[in-house]
Amino acid sequence: EVQLVESGGGLVQAGGSLRLSCAASGFSFDDYAIGWFRQAPGKEREGVSAFSVGEGTHYAESVEGRFTMSIDKGTNTVYLQMNSLKPEDTAVYYCAADAAFLRLWILLRGKYWGQGTRVTVSA
Repeated sequence: EVQLVESGGGLVQAGGSLRLSCAASGFSFDDYAIGWFRQAPGKEREGVSAFSVGEGTHYAESVEGRFTMSIDKGTNTVYLQMNSLKPEDTAVYYCAADAAFLRLWILLRGKYWGQGTRVTVSA
């Protein structure tokens, strides 16, 4: 059974940093694409970053250079290091996985989703 559990959200001032974690189980990073997504109040869900063995790591333009996604295969944990945070980064952040990178990153229809962790950036 695939499980994704996010943690690490919270309240931070603009310019600050947070590191989100996603504890993953039930699949191999060699076979599945994994990504971070977010949904701000009143807005549609959007992709933040995603990785697969075949596609490498992709980032949304809005976070390029500020956010870094990494994977610890030893602990099956996916991280999202977020630096230089802005109020517009405020959202619920989700970890998601799918066997197909296209379905996960382009279509935003990953098969497996975590429950989300809330990030609030104050001005």
